[in-house]
Amino acid sequence: MIPLYVLLTSFSLSVIVLYLWRKKPNWPLAGRVAISTMLVFTAIGHLMFTAGMAKMIPDFIPSKTAVVYFTGLIEIAAAFGIHLRTVRKMTGILVCVFFILILPANINASMDQLNYKTGQYNGPGLTYLWFRIPFQLFLIGWTFWCVISKK
Repeated sequence: MIPLYVLLTSFSLSVIVLYLWRKKPNWPLAGRVAISTMLVFTAIGHLMFTAGMAKMIPDFIPSKTAVVYFTGLIEIAAAFGIHLRTVRKMTGILVCVFFILILPANINASMDQLNYKTGQYNGPGLTYLWFRIPFQLFLIGWTFWCVISKK
């Protein structure tokens, strides 16, 4: 839920700052700033909650800790890539694919009632998916609108 707050707060602040700076709103740019801020925020979570996030990854995937660090690096690279005009569209497409690929880890964690912050099995369980699945779809739509379809 916190990534949603980060996304919406940074979007709101970006809209205000861009309006004051340019005297007109720039919704796509504010959206890119917001999604990149959220990606950096979640990447930091990969460093802070590595052990819990490693438990989210399905058992058939080896080197879970390395995967957690690698996905954090992907998020940081994407946060920068969406601001570079030459790679923006491709980065946006890859971010959408990334959001789809990480969904099984969130489903796995929910089914196991994993609290990724503590690594304990006392998390919210399947009710978390009522938020997480729509949120993933929302992030894909957000990325499509402000990164892929806009200049």
